[in-house]
Amino acid sequence: MHSSFQLAFLIPLLPLIGCLINGLGRNWLSKQWSGLIGSGTVLGSFLISLLVFQTVETGQDAVIAYFDFIRVEGLHIPFAFQLDALSSLFLLIITSIGFLIHVYSIAYMHQESSSSFARYFSYLNLFVFSMLLLVLGGNYVVMFIGWEGVGLCSYLLIGFWFKNLESTKAANKAFIMNRIGDLAFLLAIFWLIIKTGSASFLEVFDFIQANGGTVKFSATDITVVTLLLFIGATGKSAQLPLYTWLPDAMAGPTPVSALIHAATMVTAGIYMIARSNVIYSLAPFTMSLISWVGLATAFLAATIALQQFDIKKVLAYSIVSQLGFIFLALGSGAYIAAVFHVFTQAFFNALLFLGSGSVIHAMGGEQDIRKMGGLSGKLKITYFTFMIGCLAIAGLPPLSGFFSKDAILLSAFLHQPLQYGLALFTAFLTAFYMFRLLFLTFHGSFRGTAAQQAHLHESPALMTVPLILLALLSVVGGWIGIPSVLIHDADRLGTFLSPVVGPMLHEVSHATKWVLMTVSAGGVLLTLGFAGYRFSNYSATESKGIFRFFEHKWYVDQLYEHVVGKPITYMSRLLNEWVEPRLIDALVNRVGRSVQLAGKQIRFLQSGKIGSYVLLMVLAMVTVLLVQFFIRK
Repeated sequence: MHSSFQLAFLIPLLPLIGCLINGLGRNWLSKQWSGLIGSGTVLGSFLISLLVFQTVETGQDAVIAYFDFIRVEGLHIPFAFQLDALSSLFLLIITSIGFLIHVYSIAYMHQESSSSFARYFSYLNLFVFSMLLLVLGGNYVVMFIGWEGVGLCSYLLIGFWFKNLESTKAANKAFIMNRIGDLAFLLAIFWLIIKTGSASFLEVFDFIQANGGTVKFSATDITVVTLLLFIGATGKSAQLPLYTWLPDAMAGPTPVSALIHAATMVTAGIYMIARSNVIYSLAPFTMSLISWVGLATAFLAATIALQQFDIKKVLAYSIVSQLGFIFLALGSGAYIAAVFHVFTQAFFNALLFLGSGSVIHAMGGEQDIRKMGGLSGKLKITYFTFMIGCLAIAGLPPLSGFFSKDAILLSAFLHQPLQYGLALFTAFLTAFYMFRLLFLTFHGSFRGTAAQQAHLHESPALMTVPLILLALLSVVGGWIGIPSVLIHDADRLGTFLSPVVGPMLHEVSHATKWVLMTVSAGGVLLTLGFAGYRFSNYSATESKGIFRFFEHKWYVDQLYEHVVGKPITYMSRLLNEWVEPRLIDALVNRVGRSVQLAGKQIRFLQSGKIGSYVLLMVLAMVTVLLVQFFIRK
């Protein structure tokens, strides 16, 4: 085994150690030490992940079993890590973005007390540990441990400011909605264990490839398992109908939004489906469902983002929309394109969220873009990096988002032209609402208060340096997946991932690729021009018609409230006011009174008189004899 693989256990262990040190020492550690420990442990994980990635790139992979996690008759589940192309790539994404966000947080959270500061970094480290465990797991059980860990950490981090009622409600909503998907994921694991006798990826996939479509693992089994896994993914990766927790989660600190909801946690469902591609390749119905759900999510979230005025809410719905694009690629069988977009969107989404944090920091906590404007002169680094993020997510060449988005559009075009048309229109909406955000925030005249204007200043270096690095990655990150139509044999990412997720299923002519890329890039440029014309001189107007519908988020939250929330509240009130006191309490009280009454009567049998006891003994013996006599008769 290669020496770098022998160090793999340190990748999740280092952030866990950081979590324990910051958590247990929160009352005596200084802010400098808390930030150094939190960031340093993630940096250590990144360096080891880099060594593992370089080893995997040479063609080596391994499954390392450390100890028996479950061993019973007929079932053996080890605590194992799987090191291959897919896991090593995700390790780099998590640790690199995680490190930059940890560094950014040192400055962003400086106003917190030392104890809260250490608690914050303890939660961040615990999240990174859980996410690393999720992608390193060599079987579904270890993956599920990390899966639940990131769910717990999202609750802790979203509700970090627990004295704020909005934050607490958002944390509860995220936790509860994720439990729906988690239950489905757990049922899928049970189903696989019962049918295959294992939870290890290699053993499960080998069994299904050998027995898929037979009595041992029928087409029904494949459909049920893939649907359950997909439901689990819709929770973590915020797809219809379980997406509404993510926009509300913006109530947490901005670096939390960047870490959990832009770069890592929300990609957990994508990683799980990509890892399970062997099963999904045998489930055409589920694949079709995934593609349509992803497309519907992308379109719905994009239309909502058009009419949002909270800078973080716009970015939240942009994330939901980008995740929808990735699920469209997964459903089309383009796993490489899906992972490619995960790779690029991690950079530009993290950049945009941290950039919004820099804006909020300069505005003294203000998040309403209608009260901003004209910030480009005061926040030059933030403006420049934020603009790069907008160009990248819009898909303008040669930035990273262009290549990954183009790969998804190509897969949709080959899979189903109707989906391609809808996806292309949604991509144009993305460019429009992102440049609406850019123009309303940084261009025109300042629309805030005089106090806010006096407070405007560029963020400190600990915040701007991560922005610059992420901006650079947003520019060059997509070059790893440049299609061969531009540079012969340049798609290093596809070559790297194909042993795990399989090669691209369809070939297409270079001419077709050029036409699709030209249409996409040309449409984005026209959209940017229209957005600049529309919002360069902004004046607030009331939303009407369909735009009011979009502003109220398609009234999905209200629908959930009436269909789910109110019936549960009514049922709870009914149980509390009628069933519990009149049925349950009454039954329990009557049982108690019956026991009490019986005790009062039976106590007279204990009279203390020997004659009475002898009489009772004789009667008991006679009764027993009579019973035996009649039974035998």
